Amino acid sequence: MPDYLAQYDNPSPDVTLTTKRGYPRLGATPDDTGVNFGIFSRNGRRVILELYQNYYDEKPSHRFVLDPIHNRTGDIWHIYVYGVSHGQYYGWRVDGEYEPLNGKRFNVYKLLSDPYAKAISGSYEWDEDSVYGYDRNSSIKDLSFSTIDSALSPTKSIVIDDSKYDWSGDRRPMIPWKDTIIYEMHVRFFTMSPTSQTKFPGTFLGVLEKLDHLRELGVTTIELMPVFEFCANANTNINPFTKRRLKDMWGYNPLGFFAVTGNYSVGMKLGEQVFLFKDFVKQMHKNGFEVILDVVYNHTGEGNELGPTLSLRGIDNEIYYMLNPNNKRFYLNYSGCGNTLNCNHPVVKEMIIDSLRYWATEMHVDGFRFDLASILGRTPDGRWIGDFSLLKDISEDAILHDLKLIAEGWDAAGGYFLGQFPQGWAEWNGRYRDTVRRFVRGDEGVIQDLALRISGSQDLYGSRSPHASINFITCHDGFTLRDLVSYRYKHNEANGEGNTDGADENFSFNYGVEGETDDCQINRIRKQQVKNFIAILMVSHGTPMILMGDEMYRTQKGNNNAYCHDDDTTWLDWTLKEKHSDVFRFFKKMIHFRKSHPSLRRPHFFTGLPTPEGFPDLTWHGIRPFEPDFSHYSHSLAFMISGQPSLDEQDDDIYIILNQWREPLRFVLPYVHGRSWHRVVDTSKDSPEDFLDDPEPVGYTYIAQPRSTVILLGR
Repeated sequence: MPDYLAQYDNPSPDVTLTTKRGYPRLGATPDDTGVNFGIFSRNGRRVILELYQNYYDEKPSHRFVLDPIHNRTGDIWHIYVYGVSHGQYYGWRVDGEYEPLNGKRFNVYKLLSDPYAKAISGSYEWDEDSVYGYDRNSSIKDLSFSTIDSALSPTKSIVIDDSKYDWSGDRRPMIPWKDTIIYEMHVRFFTMSPTSQTKFPGTFLGVLEKLDHLRELGVTTIELMPVFEFCANANTNINPFTKRRLKDMWGYNPLGFFAVTGNYSVGMKLGEQVFLFKDFVKQMHKNGFEVILDVVYNHTGEGNELGPTLSLRGIDNEIYYMLNPNNKRFYLNYSGCGNTLNCNHPVVKEMIIDSLRYWATEMHVDGFRFDLASILGRTPDGRWIGDFSLLKDISEDAILHDLKLIAEGWDAAGGYFLGQFPQGWAEWNGRYRDTVRRFVRGDEGVIQDLALRISGSQDLYGSRSPHASINFITCHDGFTLRDLVSYRYKHNEANGEGNTDGADENFSFNYGVEGETDDCQINRIRKQQVKNFIAILMVSHGTPMILMGDEMYRTQKGNNNAYCHDDDTTWLDWTLKEKHSDVFRFFKKMIHFRKSHPSLRRPHFFTGLPTPEGFPDLTWHGIRPFEPDFSHYSHSLAFMISGQPSLDEQDDDIYIILNQWREPLRFVLPYVHGRSWHRVVDTSKDSPEDFLDDPEPVGYTYIAQPRSTVILLGR
């Protein structure tokens, strides 16, 4: 094995730095006199810390070869360096065996990012041969060995002193689950379009410039798509129409679990992104909004065996990743992204918990949504161990347990564990999404399941709470609401993957024309169905979540996997708010309606027991009272939520009619002593008649038009 230290002379620094043994704390920890550096490596034979004066330097200013006895405690290598501080650039090298067939991929020529780095400079250069541990031109690919020094890359870890930030006056909103309405957004896409007219488009500051919009809409909690450091240039596909290289814009390939990306901040990405993010969270809290992070702990951006060696792969590959037990050259791929993090290994568990605690304590975020969270509940051989896994550790953690914890309960290897997560977890309810989509599309055989979903999915979350169900129709992954009613098929041709990516079945419908049309009748029914979706979502028991731009009738032109586009395909067009003001008005009215009625936000499941007035808290109906049609061929359902089931606040009775039949249906309304029915919502009517601020009396019958939702109040 060539000796890295012999490849060029030792640096001759202008300043001599003294050191001491330090202590076994991971990451870079500054104090008044210097910085303690620590890194885990069980199988590495030699560990080297390098300091750089500038992020673009190719040679270090100082190099410290750690003594395996003096500078090692257990598997943690550590050293304290006097005279360095906040803003110092650094990186690690780990020497050891390079034997991919045995799972070992150490390469001392690769400058590695600290897994605990709180900021990372510059950007990863995906096309540079230097960042790969093997010779990319070799016929044996990753079985070869690269001797190119990757310090050529501008990517360096940065020492960050979090104590420099003043959090005084910051308070978490602590919005109860029952009052939570989640808005999922991508920071860059939210304001990147020139139509946003923001001073700082595509940044956290840009989001703050649009708080009036979020406040007007009425959402309470902003869920940010990933903000961990990632490489937007990792995608090598070409757009077949523009012939331009595509991007990897969503951020679901993280390269640092503690480092906020510089992609959404103004400045040079030299550490200021940390404090700009803190400013962002502080301002969001000041304005009453919670901030939830979409986090990815199931895999990293280092990819499969042909990916670059940037951090964990070069630090201790066989500890951090799940390897194929039959051939350790290859990675298990439960994530569908090339590798799977070995989440239930004690060392990896600790790293993930430490990361979550950092974002909770030093960044003050209010919760987390875990991408492909089922992987965190799997053993290396794929078995589900939910209550005995990292998932339980997180929900019981002394710092994390009272934050909002949301799981995506499936993964890319066929795991689907909806409803099986430990106490303390909420879950994206994929069953809710699919059932509501199928009902609105007009599918048969869904009415019984629809009743379960809109009443809180007690079959899934009965041991927890109805608000453990995150109810949603659309999210970043899939069609927008507009596309859901405009396209029967996905149209991902521009992704450069032959339209093979993205889900094939979206339970969508186009109402006669695939895509955009000038047909007034088709456009009318499409908007009506969008209003049906949001009306159903807002009267369903559970926690509602809406997707950025749906309130403006946003389209991605049929692309249901737009992760690779950084253009008008994904940027939110703010002119749509005025163009489709009817849709926006209906969204905000429905959100306000939900917030105004405590009976829609009760913290427990419906019991079915009579109230003092004689009616149960929830009753099901058909075209005649108390005669619901749950048959296979049914396309309609009505239900009444009593306003007086021992609630702290008295409420109106709420009667909802869902008619997805192709003809009008005449509903006889139940008689409630001392009350009469008043119409609030009828999605078959044009704005502003679709939502009445002053509800009108309707008597005891109502004709629900085809494909409509009607909401009545008993007063």
